[in-house]
Amino acid sequence: MSSTFTRKAAHLTEDDADFRAKFRSWGLADLSYVDIREYLAVKDLVLVPMASTEQHGPHLPLYTDTVTAVEVAARVSEHIGVLHTPPLWAGYSPQHMHEPGEGRGTITLRASTLTNLMYDVARSLIHHGFNRIIFVNGHGSNVKVVDPVLRRLRYETGALIGLVRPYMERYIGLLEGLMENPPEETPGWHSSELETSQDMAWNEDLVRMERAADTRAAVPDFLPESFRKTDGAPDVEFEGYQYFNFPMDHHEFIDSGTIGNPMRATKEKGEEAFRRYAEHVARGVLELMEVPVTVHDREFIDRVV
Repeated sequence: MSSTFTRKAAHLTEDDADFRAKFRSWGLADLSYVDIREYLAVKDLVLVPMASTEQHGPHLPLYTDTVTAVEVAARVSEHIGVLHTPPLWAGYSPQHMHEPGEGRGTITLRASTLTNLMYDVARSLIHHGFNRIIFVNGHGSNVKVVDPVLRRLRYETGALIGLVRPYMERYIGLLEGLMENPPEETPGWHSSELETSQDMAWNEDLVRMERAADTRAAVPDFLPESFRKTDGAPDVEFEGYQYFNFPMDHHEFIDSGTIGNPMRATKEKGEEAFRRYAEHVARGVLELMEVPVTVHDREFIDRVV
């Protein structure tokens, strides 16, 4: 079955009150199929938040990365009137499992499981009439394994398939001037200033600052002392350059799970970070809604294999 969606996207402005009034929620799972049909008569884009459930040190909840994806997706939906799915709440997190019996709580998916999950979710949405699927990813390690499934979805169906990463690790980006930690205190890394601030904005009661500590990554014991490591990336520094990569578990370079200094975190910083990310992603999504898209393979035939 072939279909083309070229209608100008209906941007949510003061003139779109009737469209907004049709929906009690922008969460796809909150709606009935009657609502989905009414939405698809006007728009064909849906956001899919995805991240992880993994240890985030002694002071942050395991849901931290998923908080980023859910908050940004929900705020984008509210800004411009597009639907979002429930989150894909487990991701590719083998490095966070720690030793057996340690009770760290991480739930990891194998790379094949994660990509199959993404594929099935996207093919289901395309089957129903969505032509643009944007995954909103809150977990850095997912990016290591998702390129094949994003390409497969695009090549097989013709749908517009995208992935957006609204978080900060080494790349400061939109958060320039917001974080107070200097680079050596890794403000965007695991459970540091940014993630702690965002969790405070999401639910202050779940942030246990009495357990927080300023801790830094170190080179794993299996590497020579001539190598250096300061953050959570898979590479290490040798002679001042970052050309070497190794499969490292998180506890091999930071036992606590916290990489950086979370002590300057505030709820206000978290709220501002969410605002900047959501408004930026919303503007990009509006642009993507203007692009002509032709879906040439809509039916999800292999849905029982």
